[in-house]
Amino acid sequence: MLKLVLIVVLLGIAALLFVAGRRPDRFRIERSIRIDAPREKLFTVVSDLRQFDGWSPWAALDPDMRKTYSGASSGVGAAYEWQGNGKVGQGRMEIIDAVEPARVVIKLDFLKPFEAHNTAEYVLVEAKDGTEFTWLMHGPNSFMSKLMSLFFSMDKMVGGQFESGLARLKALAERSKA
Repeated sequence: MLKLVLIVVLLGIAALLFVAGRRPDRFRIERSIRIDAPREKLFTVVSDLRQFDGWSPWAALDPDMRKTYSGASSGVGAAYEWQGNGKVGQGRMEIIDAVEPARVVIKLDFLKPFEAHNTAEYVLVEAKDGTEFTWLMHGPNSFMSKLMSLFFSMDKMVGGQFESGLARLKALAERSKA
């Protein structure tokens, strides 16, 4: 009987590993919001990493987070490193491309609690009475990420944080418009 239970458990684990291995090799998370502000104004905010905490969904999770800025003051070469509690972890982001006022591309390196190397982008499209602002992140989907995705939706978790950050950016931009 114990042997049968062990075989069933091993087959279950093998099935999970097989299904995880068939998940996509890359992921993409994307959220958008319309903001009643010109994209030039929004570009100025998002291309300056020193302003990130003003709308970041993670800043409030660790008020004691250590931050270091380096490189350019804004735009290509601007960098931001953080080290915080378990909710925000440790990592670094650097603007690697900036096309004013349409797009900012960020190399995003997470070091803790897990290592990952992704790309984040802010895309600003002129819209009626404002800007359609899109925040997206994409990168490789490691085997461990594929396995975890069987139990947790990264799109829901990170996408929810993006939605929170976009709402904060909208409030910040529209409040300062008045």
